[in-house]
This record gives sequence, structure tokens and C-alpha cells, in this order.
Amino acid sequence: MNNRLIPFILILVLSGVCPGQTRQENRPGRITHPPADAVFPERLSAPVIKQNRLDRSWAENRLIVKFRSGADAVRIGCFLSQNGVSISRSIPRLGVTELILPEGTTVPEMMGVFNRCPDVEFVEPDYRTFICAQPNDTFFPYQYALSNTGQWVGPPGSVRGTIGADMGALDAWDETRGDPSVVVAVIDSGIDLTHPDLQDGILDGGWNFIDDNADVTDDNGHGTFITGVIAAGWNNGVGISGVAPGCRILPIKGIDAVGLGYASAMIHAIIWAMDQDVDIINLSVGAEGPSRALESALKYAYDHDVVVVASTGNRRGPVSYPAAYTDYCLAVSGTNFRDEFLTMSNYGPEVDVAAPGERVFGCLPTWSVPEDAFPYGFLTGTSIAAAHVSGLAALLRSLKPWLTAADVMKVIRFTADDVNRAVFPGRDDLIGYGRVHMGKALIPHRVIEKGENK
Repeated sequence: MNNRLIPFILILVLSGVCPGQTRQENRPGRITHPPADAVFPERLSAPVIKQNRLDRSWAENRLIVKFRSGADAVRIGCFLSQNGVSISRSIPRLGVTELILPEGTTVPEMMGVFNRCPDVEFVEPDYRTFICAQPNDTFFPYQYALSNTGQWVGPPGSVRGTIGADMGALDAWDETRGDPSVVVAVIDSGIDLTHPDLQDGILDGGWNFIDDNADVTDDNGHGTFITGVIAAGWNNGVGISGVAPGCRILPIKGIDAVGLGYASAMIHAIIWAMDQDVDIINLSVGAEGPSRALESALKYAYDHDVVVVASTGNRRGPVSYPAAYTDYCLAVSGTNFRDEFLTMSNYGPEVDVAAPGERVFGCLPTWSVPEDAFPYGFLTGTSIAAAHVSGLAALLRSLKPWLTAADVMKVIRFTADDVNRAVFPGRDDLIGYGRVHMGKALIPHRVIEKGENK
């Protein structure tokens, strides 16, 4: 079928499975349930990031469809017209189209109509997307994730970290702090462009796929925090340091003020990011169900040598989407300040690695704190864990630009610390290959496939 005649748009589905749905497999050497004696972390209050419960799992007036290759364009046009369906947007490179449904119809009803059409390869809802973080206390100037000295994690008198339960940032920074030519696309709620710790690392020319304009201002707070974890300024006398402070961030808004979005916006954002020649895409988001369109977008990025990093989600269940599409991305669960599994994390055979995700100190939007307060605070969730791994991927591409996306993903997996080996030696469903280690990932090495002669 001629893509110029019938545009195709896709819709992304970024989250874990819906209630009652099961995708996990029992595989040798892997666990499929958290340890029985797992201690679930306390939930701290003082929310900063605005969040909202999902009232609908998908857009009520949209579908995403892919028509079969070679289908007659005129026949498809007649089919759409007869059913009162109009085309909203398309992504020709993926062969997917976003459709607007007529008033008075429902998504399940119209999916039935499209599923009976022989020209349709697949049709799916435009699922809701959402951030994967839990707000915590604020204003404590230590980052155990980068260097854990056993310091207080939170206000003095709360809890202490375990010495060495960190990603080894100090050793890694002896190798590189990042190259400004390496760009990380953060598809999230936007960025506080006035934040003193972020201004120098943000590229102009981002895009807002919620309002379809160039305003990438963060009206939620989540995107600002994620950006700070990846690339906040280093040695600038201000606030914190990001994992890759020398790299640059391309802000892309795909989440709204209450922490929600749609798969379609995220898929458009992924393809648009590819057009901007980014090196890494961070997806600290989840969605309400599986999407072949989203999987196509991730595969498109992977095939074009872009490293995609996604959070597994925070529902203590199966790995959410897009992280579940682990062939094309790094699925990241969380650990805490004692190198223990972050028990709010989703888990399963798709998990590649883990990274610190509990009570991580980072950047808050300047509008979210009083005028006389510092715009920093704590946040918990696999969103933050994924951001740490995106920063590590950016350092690897800075130091070793010849590595492919597949190489970068292997290095991150195979240099991780197996911090739960006493109970679950080897790769497991909680933290995958282990908690990432920046220093080990950046030292000279060669990845050797199993069975390859050394």
C-alpha cells in the first residue's frame, strides 16, 4: 500500500500488564516472585511530583492501526469513510496510523469492526502512559547512588546507607564525565529550563507532543528530576551532579501536568527523537498494556543504533511496557541505599539490570519550592533507576563512540554487580544481571560471546 496515500500512525503503550493479565514465565535459574522475607520500603510523604490515578486506561476516541502491506488504498479509504473514522496522524516509517473514532462509538466496539477487516494487520487502543516515581522527603545534599559512604539517606536520624552500595561514579569520572556531542533524549514531562543546575546542559529545539508545540516547560516535575539524575552540572558550585554531566539533554514532552500521557504521543516522540540524531532515549514511563506499534518504535530505534533505557514500573508485578520489549531496550528495576531490591519494582525475566531508585536526591522544579528554598529533594521509583542507566550509557558512548547500541547494552549488563548473589546467584528476575557499576563499565575490556575463543 502506498504510504503517501494512506498515512499510518502508531500509538505507544508503555506500561505493565493490566490487572488479571499474566506474562511471566518460569525459567531455570530465575525467580518469579520476590523473596518471602522482603521488607517493603516505607512510603514517605511530602509529594513534589504531581500525580493522578488513571480514570481510563486508554483514549476513548482513538485507535492505532496498521494495515497490511499491499492493501488497496482506495478500499481502505472507503472502509474508513463508511465507519465514520478519520485519520489524525501517521508515522509512515512504521506503517502505523492514529485514527479518530466517530462520536457515540466505543474503543472495544470499533476494535471489533477493524479486527473483522481483512486489510488490518493489527489494531489497538491508545493506552494511557504514566510516570514511574514515588515522591519522598526533600533537602538533603547527599547522593548515595553515586558514592555511598554510609551517610544519612534523608534527614539525619532516618536511615543510613551501606558503604560501597553505589554505582562507583568517582572511578568512572576518572575516565570521562561525558562528551557534549552525546545527546540523551528525555521523553517525559518536560524540563524546568530555569533550574540553575540544568541550564548549561539543555539543548534548544525540543518538542511538546502533548500540546504539539515547542514549549517543553515542565508542569509536573518528574522530567526535571530525571534530567538532573542524568546530566546535572558537575563541579559548578550548585546543587548536585548528574551521572553524565558533560553530555547534553534534548527535552521532549510526552507527559502532562498530572503525570499522564498516551502511547501515541510517546511513539511520535521516539521517532522524532531519532530524527534529531540522539544517542540515548530515556523512557522513565509505563503504560496500560502491550502495543505492537510501540514495539515497532523501539525496534526502529535499536536498528538505528540508539540505546533505549526503560523503567520496569512500580506496581510489584510483571515488567511494564515498554521495558518488557527487552530485545530492543534495557529494562531497569531498582535497588536501595543498602543494595537491596527496591520492592516496589516490577520484576520478571525481562529485567536486564538494576540501579539505585530509592530516596535518590535530585533536582526539583524551581516553582515547586518556596522562593527561599533550594530546588532539590528526594524521589523514589524505577524512573530514577532508569535515568542512572541512561547516564551510564551516555558515558560509554562518550568514551567509546565506536560501540554499537547492542555493545553498550551488553557492557552495562555484563559489568553489573550481582549484589543479591548470596540468595540468588547469577541473573535473576529481580535485578537481572545486577546493580550497574559505572567504574567497571568504563574500564578497557572486550565483550566475549559465550563459546567465542578468547
